[in-house]
Amino acid sequence: MPIDDLWYLATRAEQAAERAYHALTAAHDDFLEFDRQRSVSRRRFRTLAERVERTGSPYGAHTLVYRDNGDILLVRHDHVDLWVLPGGGIDDDESFREAAERELAEEAGVDATYDGLAMVTSVSFQCSGYSSWGVLPVFEAVAEDTELVVDDPDDEITDAAWFADLPEDTRDRAHLQRWRERALS
Repeated sequence: MPIDDLWYLATRAEQAAERAYHALTAAHDDFLEFDRQRSVSRRRFRTLAERVERTGSPYGAHTLVYRDNGDILLVRHDHVDLWVLPGGGIDDDESFREAAERELAEEAGVDATYDGLAMVTSVSFQCSGYSSWGVLPVFEAVAEDTELVVDDPDDEITDAAWFADLPEDTRDRAHLQRWRERALS
């Protein structure tokens, strides 16, 4: 009978998440924090835990980009059929912010001035008695230009648009509205 290594993987992932969380929160002030919990399949658990072990994050890094008038940039992620913030996975030797900047360029083609951290979400995931977690950093940036060009090498993003009013099918809509009320008031 093979030994189940998910417990060890989950523990290593939690250690990486702790290091990433503390590095992010020590380097930034005045950001919102949220928690998210997900039940996943055993296969997905392994995938997420391996990502967290490698980077500290199960879903990479994202950017909340806004224009001077308060419009927020969202991209259409066809695999989840939602409007989402631009962002994604972290390449080897890439910081959270470098990943967020690269993903913004690929998914919307916008130049932006980064201004710290907008949000940090602690993402807990569990399956069959195993649990672990990782961080999801969302950086804050002001758009320098507003022309949008989608050039996503993963073919997940099919559209990008500026929104004064967030669509109903926006992932984490309530969190984004809370950020907007707090940051832009």
